[in-house]
Amino acid sequence: MPRQEHPDMLYRELGGTGERVSAIGVGGFHLGMDEVDESLAIRIVREAIDRGITFMDNCWDYNDGLSEVRMGRALRDGYRDKVFLMTKIDGRSKKAAAKQLDESLRRLQVDHVDLVQHHEVIRFEDSHRIFREEGANEALVEAREAGKLRYVGFTGHKDPRIHLYMLEVAAQNGFAFDAVQMPLSLLDAHYRSFGRQVLPCLVEHGIGVLGMKSMAEGYLLKTGTVTPTECLHYALDLPTSVVITGIDSLEILDQALAAVRSFRPLTDEQRAGLLARTAEAAALGDYEPFKTTSLFDGTAEHPEWLGEEVEPAL
Repeated sequence: MPRQEHPDMLYRELGGTGERVSAIGVGGFHLGMDEVDESLAIRIVREAIDRGITFMDNCWDYNDGLSEVRMGRALRDGYRDKVFLMTKIDGRSKKAAAKQLDESLRRLQVDHVDLVQHHEVIRFEDSHRIFREEGANEALVEAREAGKLRYVGFTGHKDPRIHLYMLEVAAQNGFAFDAVQMPLSLLDAHYRSFGRQVLPCLVEHGIGVLGMKSMAEGYLLKTGTVTPTECLHYALDLPTSVVITGIDSLEILDQALAAVRSFRPLTDEQRAGLLARTAEAAALGDYEPFKTTSLFDGTAEHPEWLGEEVEPAL
């Protein structure tokens, strides 16, 4: 049954799935932050849904599961049926991935999610771990057959070449992803760019594009070159299915919704002006530490999340 669409929201196709989702999505991480109490998190989610946002992002590891718990409570009382619900798992083995997915379903208080993504594909070897025999993708395929999920994707924030390699390894294994999540911003356009290298491939193959880090975790705003609305407008102007943005207050929710209402496709002159203003700050990746450092690599800090690594028999 199609989800109801709000007149003030923009909706887009999610690749070739036939699903329509809101052009802005609620990022799950912020819902479990210390400065956001549970009542506020629930209010953010429900008000977002009431005002037309249908895409909900989350992850098994966000804030030790608290983000999923809070979203699950927010989606009670009929709200679940109004959204396209996504979460992510870190496990690279079939056993670890299946265990994490079941934990996510319990926290979210649902019998299925719409999209599950392999999280933090940030190493070339991640692709092979996911697609090997008894690898994580076997768990997601079986879960899809069991009705626990509908679509499969992957995320990453490190290097566009790793994304392209993941797509290559998937194709070698006869598998096609439904969605891919990656940084898309005015900084990304200049440095190790997912927008320039991966985005055209996703569009060509009809894969849903999930944009994230449109403000580069806030670092882009610290450059003083652009406003939050300009950041969102740039990401919305790309062929994204949804732009996922962190929302930790009702004021930030208002900001995101206002950006959708005021969005118009950028002219060549407007786009060139935004890129010119951000070129110097973006040149060395200093304001995209998720690309250039390990500070945002949760699986580097917690390798146990990935599951046991298998030593080859020699």
